[in-house]
Amino acid sequence: MRHSKIVGTGHYLPERVVTNDDLSKMVDTNDEWIQQRTGICERHWASDDEAASDMAVCAANVALEDAGVSAEEIDFILCATVCADHYFPSTACIIQDRIGAGPIGASDLNAACSGFIYGLQMADALIRAGAHDTILLVGVEKLSVYIDFEKRDTAVLFGDGAGAVVLRAEEGEEGILSTYTGADGSAKEILWVPSGGSRTPITPENINDIERGMVMDGKALYKRAVASFVNSVENAMKNSGVSMEDIDLFIPHQANIRIIQSAATRLKFPEEKIFVNLDKTGNTSAASIPIALDQACRAGRVKKGDTILLAAFGAGLTWASAIIRW
Repeated sequence: MRHSKIVGTGHYLPERVVTNDDLSKMVDTNDEWIQQRTGICERHWASDDEAASDMAVCAANVALEDAGVSAEEIDFILCATVCADHYFPSTACIIQDRIGAGPIGASDLNAACSGFIYGLQMADALIRAGAHDTILLVGVEKLSVYIDFEKRDTAVLFGDGAGAVVLRAEEGEEGILSTYTGADGSAKEILWVPSGGSRTPITPENINDIERGMVMDGKALYKRAVASFVNSVENAMKNSGVSMEDIDLFIPHQANIRIIQSAATRLKFPEEKIFVNLDKTGNTSAASIPIALDQACRAGRVKKGDTILLAAFGAGLTWASAIIRW
């Protein structure tokens, strides 16, 4: 049966590294407080003149090289992001132009931190349906522009970066085995940016009075995140017929070490089989999993024939999982 296989991975992190000590000069916090509550030691922030598309193109080119695929062979581009360069056109269209792809379809999608796996599900479905043969999927964020430095609960969490994969049609046993996605819009205010869209546009009159940065209810998000992790993983396993004992490596969304550990405990999954990089990247939202996936591949943690579990949750609220045979 025709399905999709990841044939190349890549990632990009901006040069600027912001440590917890650096942040303590901007926010009322300290290294010990941040590490104990999040597991984060440092994160990368893009420069002022570095947009989401700049990072995305870097990651995409690395993934194309890793896959041995030229830009001209790509026949569709998906970009998962909440930090698009512009309201329109899509960042995917900018990527299409800058990597030198042909006049192919290109579209953004927004599922916040779950965006990459949402994109993986869409790319897999398009390939299974025969609509496309080779798809570039990018997750990219420049969340540093949404940080409110008066709110240390969110200011310490987020970093910038991009990750990308190339998927191709396959007929063997390797590739995407199953995906699962879910959402609950009634919980949208647990993590959101209240202003800047059509509901509350920013105007010269209200710019000093409205909430422009990220707002988070940390306690509520923690509870929902752990439950969402478990729910999405169980459903992806049910769809694929894979059990936790079959998983060789678990790559979760890199949001908070406590959430990852709690989810692993609920799933009865050993921590030594979990890939964690948030101590060096922070939470990069839709870029989180593809960055971690590429790093895991290059570190030798992913081998041919391995069964890989991906899982994420994010604003929306959204959650998603995928099971891949490498």
